[in-house]
Amino acid sequence: MNCHSTAVIHEATRLADDVTIGPYAVIEDGVQIGSGTIIREHAIIRSGTVLGSGCVVDAHTVLGGLPQDLSFDPKTPSGVRIGKNVTFREGVTVNRATFEGQFTEIGDNCFFMATSHVGHDCKVGNNVILANAVLLAGKVTVGDHTFIGGSAAVHQFCRVGESSMIGGIARVAQDMPPFCIMAERNELVGLNLIGLKRRGFSRDTIKELKHLYHLIYGVDGRPRVLAEAALKDGVAKSPEGKQFLEFMAAESSKQVMRPRGGREG
Repeated sequence: MNCHSTAVIHEATRLADDVTIGPYAVIEDGVQIGSGTIIREHAIIRSGTVLGSGCVVDAHTVLGGLPQDLSFDPKTPSGVRIGKNVTFREGVTVNRATFEGQFTEIGDNCFFMATSHVGHDCKVGNNVILANAVLLAGKVTVGDHTFIGGSAAVHQFCRVGESSMIGGIARVAQDMPPFCIMAERNELVGLNLIGLKRRGFSRDTIKELKHLYHLIYGVDGRPRVLAEAALKDGVAKSPEGKQFLEFMAAESSKQVMRPRGGREG
């Protein structure tokens, strides 16, 4: 293990043999770090954090910090669980879960740009990118292959669907459907067509998603009710189409986002 002499590493840690730890980094007790991971100068990895292989934790990042919840008891044993090949740039913060034995979770191949924040109990999927200064409040879920633009803020308990794109400085206070784009405050723009093509979605799948989008937003009515009816009628044929409708129909404490002006023709 390549460990700088000024790093502070608790003896009750589990570190792979080829982990690199830079100057003045702090690794607390109970931390697990996988093979090939690099911890740069002044980074802090707090108790209860499990960090996968091939990760990079840049300067002044704090993983596993206390939840920013006034009712939280710091004695509660909880943590953060992070997959492989995840990059945290300078000043990123990830808070641990609020419930005993639970984890704030981040998947594989994610990229968190400088000063972005992941709140307690969040569930972040694979191949997710958070640009600079993005803020995820507590208990937010983010689907795979999602991009969130700089300084965007996501309200607690919101769901952000797979392969979606959130514009910079956007305010997200409602559930955002998968495969879509949004901007400003809860304003759905349409399908993330460029992103879907880059992921290799077939023409038929994209065509079906367009049909379902207009089926939900092209008429008056509540998106959840319309999605439930479409599922019952078996309108969606592809797995992605079913996922789109199931996201809409799922129980949630938040409303489903709508296009600007409500109805989309």
